[in-house]
Amino acid sequence: MTQQRKATAAAGVKEGDRRRTILRAAIDVFARKGYHGCRIADVAREAGVAYGLVYHYFKNKDELLETVFDAGWTGFVTRLRAVAEGEGNLTQKVHGISAVAFEAYRVDPRAVRVLILEIARSPAGARVNRETAFSEVIRMSAQMLSRAQAAGELRADVDPLLAAALLFGAIEMGLTAFVAGLLDARDAAALERAQLQIAESFLRGVHTGAGASAAKPRASRRA
Repeated sequence: MTQQRKATAAAGVKEGDRRRTILRAAIDVFARKGYHGCRIADVAREAGVAYGLVYHYFKNKDELLETVFDAGWTGFVTRLRAVAEGEGNLTQKVHGISAVAFEAYRVDPRAVRVLILEIARSPAGARVNRETAFSEVIRMSAQMLSRAQAAGELRADVDPLLAAALLFGAIEMGLTAFVAGLLDARDAAALERAQLQIAESFLRGVHTGAGASAAKPRASRRA
């Protein structure tokens, strides 16, 4: 590789690092102050960069919020898809989906706080295409439930689309209890109980019981 190419590659890495640093700072500021309380100057200060540099990468606060959502949601959907379309029975997949959601909170609670409070429920979230994004997850899970219904694992009287919406509604509200401080997010056992309780409560309402005795919940990362 020539010196010029090396310099170009190094510059590209540096540009990417700066952008990621600003995005991380935006997540932290959005989580602390909310969308309406956040200023570009706050993000620049958190990132340790010049005020004008934020505008080099993002044209305004709206684009920052959109990018935060896109970056976090894409990875989340990829992990969900791996569970929904992978190997395993219905019990394992429902536990796997719950585990993916709660693991996201364990790894990055501030990002999940922004997703729930600033994007999913706040008027600020209208700046992202949340209807399309959330619909994708529900439809993907409905397809998983339809396959389980064809295999005799899901009750015949259950609507897969509605059941998928109920599953993610339960997961969202469970996480909200931690985000809002109703449950202690520092309590690893409480997070584990919530993850398992949501999956088990959902399954008790929709599962036929076929093959349930052989189904084991996916263990958490600490198991």
